[in-house]
Amino acid sequence: MRLRRVGATSHDGAAVDRQITHPDDSLADMPNLAVTTWSLEQTSPDDLLPAEAPQGDVRVVRAEVPSPEFSRFLYASVGGDILWTDRLGWPYARWQEHLERDGVETWVAYDRGTPAGYVELSPQDDGVVEIEYFGLIPAFRGRRIGGYLLAYGAARAWDLAERWPGRAPTKRVWLHTCSKDGEHAMANYQRRGFRLFDTKVEEEAVVATPGPWPGAYPA
Repeated sequence: MRLRRVGATSHDGAAVDRQITHPDDSLADMPNLAVTTWSLEQTSPDDLLPAEAPQGDVRVVRAEVPSPEFSRFLYASVGGDILWTDRLGWPYARWQEHLERDGVETWVAYDRGTPAGYVELSPQDDGVVEIEYFGLIPAFRGRRIGGYLLAYGAARAWDLAERWPGRAPTKRVWLHTCSKDGEHAMANYQRRGFRLFDTKVEEEAVVATPGPWPGAYPA
């Protein structure tokens, strides 16, 4: 239920950044992995299909104050077991610069006050908004929070210009997902009305990740 960026180009031709820190020398001789990346889109707000709200006190709140510490916590906590490495090498200033870009938004799901996952929206030119990152901290997966959070985040992508005067109204919302995601990821996106528009297969080096913590949650 998350997406990740790989060494490719986005639908608008922009180069995708990848940075890796603290490489594990023990992985140097391991073969590359064949990773399939799927790109999906919505081209009208009418494409968005709602999701049933999860049980309990689950709320989605925008993190309006740019906070590299908080955003890096979310990034590492959600992606620690699914090879999110692109931003681990970002210095503090780069996080700050990214989060302060006009239109970049972080929407966080809270379960009884505890962060459970997040959606990061990144606007592009000509009314295009990318759902750049989406996912749940592992302990909160499998509880119907993911579908609800994705639907909520996609809705905020469609009305993003209402919160950012001067930005063009959203015409298209898109995202990446890949074969390292959970087995239900693609179905979740399609249930929310996203349609596949591109598929790529690339070789990717095996890299060390910041997690998961042994014993923190069931495998």
